[in-house]
Amino acid sequence: MPTLWWFVLIGALLLGTSFLSGWIRRGPVTAFAIFLVVGALLGPGVLGLVTLSASGANVHWLHVAAEAALVVSLFVTGLKLRLPIRDPGWRMAVRLALPAMVLTVAGIVAIAQVGLGWPFAAALALAAMVSPTDPVLASLVSVDDARDDDALRVALSGEAGLNDGTALPLLILALALMQHQGDPGAVVGHWFAVDVIWGLAGGLLIGFVGGWGLGYVGTHLRHATREVAPSDFLAIGIVLVVYALTKLVDASGFLAAFAAGVGLRRVEVLLTKRADAAEPHDTGDEPAETRVKPNERSRSTPDQPGESVGWVVSDALSFGETFERLIAFALVLAVGIAVVPVASVSGAWIAAALMLVVRPVSVWIATIGSGVPWQRRVLIGWFGIRGLGSLNYLAFALVSGFTGVDDGVLVGIVLTVVATSIIAHGVTVTPLMNWRQRALDAKRQSR
Repeated sequence: MPTLWWFVLIGALLLGTSFLSGWIRRGPVTAFAIFLVVGALLGPGVLGLVTLSASGANVHWLHVAAEAALVVSLFVTGLKLRLPIRDPGWRMAVRLALPAMVLTVAGIVAIAQVGLGWPFAAALALAAMVSPTDPVLASLVSVDDARDDDALRVALSGEAGLNDGTALPLLILALALMQHQGDPGAVVGHWFAVDVIWGLAGGLLIGFVGGWGLGYVGTHLRHATREVAPSDFLAIGIVLVVYALTKLVDASGFLAAFAAGVGLRRVEVLLTKRADAAEPHDTGDEPAETRVKPNERSRSTPDQPGESVGWVVSDALSFGETFERLIAFALVLAVGIAVVPVASVSGAWIAAALMLVVRPVSVWIATIGSGVPWQRRVLIGWFGIRGLGSLNYLAFALVSGFTGVDDGVLVGIVLTVVATSIIAHGVTVTPLMNWRQRALDAKRQSR
């Protein structure tokens, strides 16, 4: 399809979803599901106006685009979580990102080995690709902003931010087992020391310290110069530096991006408390970004670093959310174009097993003893949306020497799982969240 027609198509889709955003948000279909269906209609399975395959240079660009969207999305997710470090919401997120994730991976490994006859390493790679939840496509069930302390949304946001720390090491282990000819014990030992212990600890440490330190210095420099110009470059710089440094020392870049967002948020909390102590405001514990006025930026002269950090966080959130949505829409459109010719029955069965059995059971087991109501545990079990993370891991595996089964079979299964998740969760998320809100309102009124 000619380039100009692509401009027309994408512009029309963006305009349509913008004009109808209110109805889409209240309706049973998400904007991502619409983009997926449009892509499927344009692709070779229906109209045949454009073709796209996960091979050659396409895999490289898929990896780059999905990785960029994930890094920015994880940073924004961490920035939105204003919970104290000791808040129970973090403990719930860890339950979902570690034990629930490991159980989910184990379930998919068993299905791939028994049902598909795959070797262990290939089954482990597939499980690592389709098990993590997605921080981008789960926008309707994640926290809306820093004031959102809804327990369900906090748990799902925290899980999406942390579970790459479990999934990526398992994918790396699978690829190492495929390529190693000697003693697997040596592979596992090196993997556990480097990719698990150091990878997780280094990623969290470098990310948090980098986000906190660079955010603190940047905010104070902007305050010292009374700078009120857009500060999105500061946020971009923090993400790029932290992610690159972490990758250079072989730690988890995704965890670092998430931790950098959390670190910058702790700077906001610290400076806001200092500002309130110096000059009390009748704003309660409102985040700094809600206290600044975008329309008065040019006339503002920050009297406290707390006001400067408000601009920094506000600009970071605005840029990050726009960037991640644009790439996410493009990739979902690409999935729609590519999925119809490669969709597989095996992928549909794995998607059904993952969403209806493996994920819900894993979450239920991992949350035993948490004190969380059963209704919330059931919803968390269902809201395990797959998306850009799975695409990123698929591309990473294809460029890193995946063996064991045909690449086309793997691509078909992963794209089928992602497309099924986008449709199934897109259709159910609004009705289920509305039902939950009505139940919560009724409970409050009965007190």
